[in-house]
Amino acid sequence: MTKSNLSSTRITISTLLVALGIIYGDIGTSPLYVLRAIVGDRAITEELVLGGVSCIFWTLTLQTTLKYVLLTLMADNEGEGGVFSLYALVRRYSKALVIPTILGATTLLADGIITPPISVASAIEGLNMVIPNIPSVPIVVVILSLLFFFQRFGTYRIGSTFGPMMAIWFAMLLVLGMSQIVNHVQVLKALSPHYAYNLLVKYPHGFWLLGAVFLATTGAEALYSDLGHCGRGNIRITWVFVKICLMANYLGQAAWILSQGNISLNDVNPFYGMMPQWFLIPGIVIATMAAIIASQALISGSFTLINEAMSLNFWPRVTVRQPTELKGQIYIPSVNTILWFGCILMILYFQNSAHMEAAYGFSITIAMMMTTLLLSYYLIFRRKWNKVLVFYILALFSVVEFSFFITNVAKIKERWMFLFFELFIFMVMYVWYYARKINNRLVHFEELGKYTGIIKELSEDDSIPKFATHLIYLTKANYREQIEEKIIKSILSKKPKRADVYWFVHVHRTDEPYTLSYNVTELVDDKMIKVTINVGFRVQARTELFFKKIVRELVANKELNLHIRPDGSTKYNHEPDFKFVIIEKFLSVENEFAIREGLLLNAYFFLKKLGQSDEKAFGLDKSDVIEEHVPLVYHMTESTNLQRV
Repeated sequence: MTKSNLSSTRITISTLLVALGIIYGDIGTSPLYVLRAIVGDRAITEELVLGGVSCIFWTLTLQTTLKYVLLTLMADNEGEGGVFSLYALVRRYSKALVIPTILGATTLLADGIITPPISVASAIEGLNMVIPNIPSVPIVVVILSLLFFFQRFGTYRIGSTFGPMMAIWFAMLLVLGMSQIVNHVQVLKALSPHYAYNLLVKYPHGFWLLGAVFLATTGAEALYSDLGHCGRGNIRITWVFVKICLMANYLGQAAWILSQGNISLNDVNPFYGMMPQWFLIPGIVIATMAAIIASQALISGSFTLINEAMSLNFWPRVTVRQPTELKGQIYIPSVNTILWFGCILMILYFQNSAHMEAAYGFSITIAMMMTTLLLSYYLIFRRKWNKVLVFYILALFSVVEFSFFITNVAKIKERWMFLFFELFIFMVMYVWYYARKINNRLVHFEELGKYTGIIKELSEDDSIPKFATHLIYLTKANYREQIEEKIIKSILSKKPKRADVYWFVHVHRTDEPYTLSYNVTELVDDKMIKVTINVGFRVQARTELFFKKIVRELVANKELNLHIRPDGSTKYNHEPDFKFVIIEKFLSVENEFAIREGLLLNAYFFLKKLGQSDEKAFGLDKSDVIEEHVPLVYHMTESTNLQRV
């Protein structure tokens, strides 16, 4: 277990504050809009209001507490959580889990486009109670644009304030709620499931209100995704406090609605309606800060998700930067731009949070259903739980989540434009994963032993100009005695590449998040050396940095006789002479495709052009890299019936 994971397992006041600041932004800001969405412009009745709060309580109990806090948090991958961490734990048990994983990741990313605008808009719209008809859209656009702009500088410094700020937010939720409950204690009866049942079964069209109820638990996935940052114990302890604060506020809103005297809400947000007039401005400021923190959590989570997707071959390689020295904090410019554009488009299209509520929830229901499926594999194959017990657990969550899914499907007409974004993400992941599978099938491996003699002879042939002192190839070969055919051709064909030492470096992505180790095999004494670098799926592959460190260690330890042979440095240049060869494939014109393979491979190479080059993806210095191009022939075109005349 890594140092960071060990520290995250400790439970202190500091770690509890970190948990409050990182993982509860989305679910913690739900009181801003959930009960308002349930009541809407309907006539206020006890059946509606208490039934809505009852549904919220039992949703938080079943979905958030039982499924995520108690069960899913057990599925930690070396202390890390999230859909890709869960997939890495169970992928060996079924190839069919690829599609659920892609769906889960797609919908989580989609959530990152709608959560920031709905949270910030809900907070800013409270200004209408202070300054009527104030245009909130420009304010939301400015806040979101600034939030995305500052991502490039990292969030370490402002992140240190997230915990205390969210503690203030939850304390405010608790105090506001209790101030109403003490005067209307009868609202506590809403905790009985009887009221939830009456709303769903007896209230006219009550079942369809589940689409609004679901908004109360949309942040539950973040509890699992941020497991590595906070630790299971910190999440479980803080959730008790958070749930009490949330339910106190929901009950307080219900008490205010039932006692405020009007037959409908008249566009008044009950969250702000129950605030004393003198507290409105401070309340709006605190709510806005909480909404920004919720947005930041979603953005950071999206960066982590894409980084994992690249490591597990679900996403094209794109530029990843580390804006600070803090481990695990990354910034992905392309994802930041896409999310910013999507968020701005959302607020401009929907104009206010009430309209966004109608479109919110569909994505996360799918993400939760996919997590349930992956979790069932984990409980059966990794935890060895009784299959009958797992079936009942799966059935319970399937009924709950499918009910939410049905009610959220009705929202599709409100969010049709959003489907294009989700389809885009899904297709990128699908194409990249399956096209790479086809690509890897076409890699031909050779027994390296057949070529050791001729490569050694080439290395000692002074009649051929020396290409490099150390010549390094990146190889996909998992076995030390194998090498790709294209690498052998690169060394021997056309202009043979003479070098003193030939290195074959294999970067092995592990199922663990933070693995970083290596092993070395000498294939021919001081001539051909195989290095395997084991890199966790959350670690950036800085291959050249790792390789040079390995060589320095081998020289310092006087291994492989590297310390007594020249390394290519001179009195004019003290740097060793390293040359990396990158072999890029391109789609040959000689191919003849079936429809699916043709679409996949053409889309793959198109995405590859848009993405990051291999030299950048593997962290290679451009001055040390030679790039070669070889054709990819999937299925040779049959006879063209060419005739001589």
